[in-house]
Amino acid sequence: MAPKDPGGRVLELPVQVISPADVHRLSRELESLEDFLAQSAIRDPGSRMKLPSSTKLLDELAAANSFNFLRDGDRQKARTFLESLSKYAPVVHISFASDPSANFMSKLTTRLRATIHPQLLITVGLEPNIAAGCILRTPNRQFDLSLRRALVGHENSLINLLKAQAGVNAA
Repeated sequence: MAPKDPGGRVLELPVQVISPADVHRLSRELESLEDFLAQSAIRDPGSRMKLPSSTKLLDELAAANSFNFLRDGDRQKARTFLESLSKYAPVVHISFASDPSANFMSKLTTRLRATIHPQLLITVGLEPNIAAGCILRTPNRQFDLSLRRALVGHENSLINLLKAQAGVNAA
């Protein structure tokens, strides 16, 4: 079930937040902001302070859920949301032959969240021996969508085709 704020509104996870590591990074950044605001409350009035800059991920989270992180209530909602994501969000592991582009991961994340779960998180691994395609793992299933698996069992056909092609070129 998707996490909700106290008002019953379903909170949205931005597409740029892809992996559990992104969620943990957001949690640490939010904690850092909390620390800064707590320290600023006990400083001398009029003392010079530099507000910490936020990352694009935190800005996207704020924009997607209409949060203002200067308000304590919004920071609390975001903290609760990120904690529930860490504990309960479904996670799939996808192994590719090479690093996927950010654009591809954004499209894949959008598609998987639309069809599987709106808070789905993805961990990416590299497995060069799959040649092309990917291997998708969930906690209890594995789907081998690689070219390697597609070619297994067709070795004889491929060898015969290559021999036939070599025979045609040799003549």
